[in-house]
Amino acid sequence: MTRYAYDSGAGTLVATWGTGRGDVAETIAEVPGAEHGVELAAALASLARFQWRTYTHPATAAGDPDVVNGEAWRRAEERNRFAKVEAALRTPNLPDDDGCMLVFYSPIEESAHYVGRVLHAIGDAGLVDRVVNEVLTEQAAITAAELGDLAGRARQAVELTRPEISPVQVHAADSLLRANPLGTIDLFTELDPAAASVAAAHWLRAAATVAGEVANLEPVDVVAEADDIEALQVETPTVVLERLGAGETPTEVVVDLIADAIAVSEGKVRDLDGIIEAAQEIEERDTEDDDLAAWTDGYRICRLDPTRPAIDLLEDLLGAIRGCWLVFSEADSGAGFEDSVRTEADADTSRLQ
Repeated sequence: MTRYAYDSGAGTLVATWGTGRGDVAETIAEVPGAEHGVELAAALASLARFQWRTYTHPATAAGDPDVVNGEAWRRAEERNRFAKVEAALRTPNLPDDDGCMLVFYSPIEESAHYVGRVLHAIGDAGLVDRVVNEVLTEQAAITAAELGDLAGRARQAVELTRPEISPVQVHAADSLLRANPLGTIDLFTELDPAAASVAAAHWLRAAATVAGEVANLEPVDVVAEADDIEALQVETPTVVLERLGAGETPTEVVVDLIADAIAVSEGKVRDLDGIIEAAQEIEERDTEDDDLAAWTDGYRICRLDPTRPAIDLLEDLLGAIRGCWLVFSEADSGAGFEDSVRTEADADTSRLQ
């Protein structure tokens, strides 16, 4: 999400955001005094964080938004607060003569009022206009990202995880993988990583099928075989292949894995049964087993990095596709791998719909 800083040398407020390949910066306005500049930067950063949370935590990923006071309803209500932001920036709630002040429950609305109070203290009408324009630009970027358009400032969404899949982004990722089944950097710098992971899961299954045929292996065993050739992340891609083989769609698998990681990042656990089973397995092991400590140290509550689940998943899936190429190359010359994978992937594109 966009971060803000005060450039003390130039006396300006600066906005920066990631692109998947490095950050870019833009000067927003001159701010009179370092104290005001730092406070305004902090206030805007807080507002941007709450605004982008509506992107990473959409109402549609939490159930029925029509159920009043439910999680989905609260998320939808928070997203609707975008419409209240400009007024809050221009005419913020201020303490009355008794020192009392109206405070909103909505993080977005209250953060906007806080920015407005900082602007009120500075007392520069021109600065207010420039900050309003900046915040509206940020909101427009979030709206564009929600629609699958990651141009301009919305590009920062490539560094975020959204547990809702954009068909537009899946189609774009599928096209990139068709051009290069082993993947390209554009999958990380141009696309939503969750949507790219959906396409990558589809192409991994095709690659594992092709490699398995030439190596006399089941598709689910190909990544583990590749790990004997070159170190790879085995567990997550293998689970993806198992679930796809059982009939789940790439979207279902990706969304579920990401949801697990997001829950863990918030201190919650979705797969309680899995943790109980792991604990039981630990209890059943010999306490003298030399491998027990290593096994427990390696146990993970979720399969993905909770701080960057979609990107972590995409990295694992693309690494596994390369692993399929390694297995294919060991059993064959390696020539024809990409064409064979394209043929296999195109045999059933309905799973990406």
